[in-house]
Amino acid sequence: MVIAGYIAALLIGLSLGLIGGGGSILTVPILVYLFDVSPVLATSYSLFIVGITSFAGSIANLANKTVDVKTVLIFGTLSVLTVFCIRHYVIPHLPQSLYVGSYAVPVSLITMLLFAVLMISSSFSMIKTGPKPAGDGTPSAGLLKISMYGIGIGLVTGLLGAGGGFLLIPALILLLRLEVKTAIGTSLVIITINSLAGFADDITHHVMDWNLLLKLTGIAVVGVLAGAVIGKKMKGSILKRGFGWFVLLIGIYIVVRELAVYFKITGK
Repeated sequence: MVIAGYIAALLIGLSLGLIGGGGSILTVPILVYLFDVSPVLATSYSLFIVGITSFAGSIANLANKTVDVKTVLIFGTLSVLTVFCIRHYVIPHLPQSLYVGSYAVPVSLITMLLFAVLMISSSFSMIKTGPKPAGDGTPSAGLLKISMYGIGIGLVTGLLGAGGGFLLIPALILLLRLEVKTAIGTSLVIITINSLAGFADDITHHVMDWNLLLKLTGIAVVGVLAGAVIGKKMKGSILKRGFGWFVLLIGIYIVVRELAVYFKITGK
């Protein structure tokens, strides 16, 4: 299982390097199912792994000037404030269970089911292909819509430890009309800022397994660097669709597994 976890960590990096997102959605399930980390703590670990891996992927994009600094400031400021508020004021105060009528539903179950929904919805955005807008950098949406989207990215990262690249890249392309390569580079920088900001707060109220974190992060960084090289030679759209189907299957598996375990334990 551990070896499978290391291979999966490599896939996280490859996805970030190839398509600028998507890979981080696998981090929490890998930590929970392959390394036996609790779901809430796994969201914290995910922030570190995704943040450092995205930073490694950002370096080349910054050097190649495929990062839109103005967009980083707009999205980054709003989303990082949202991430901080969620990780500081919400996550540490979550109870063990939430009550739905007379039923006690574990927060760990809710976390994994939310993650599964997120994975399934993100898989559709990766699988489908739509018309490419002109990448002229002229926003197609107003400031309010762009701001709300930035806050939404922060909620995804703060609550579930996912970078949100699968939501961020379409927004950058469709709302801000960035060219695809610029959208990928900009996405990686925003993911880096959000993830590391959230993790910085988590250090104050979690005991971290640094040995595991550094191993998985190191492997993922190798993946993101390899993905950046491979991406120059392969068609990103094909890779994106294939990865989308993989994420869809994992999302369905999580729903089935978590509900089966819950009903078995409760006898319902």
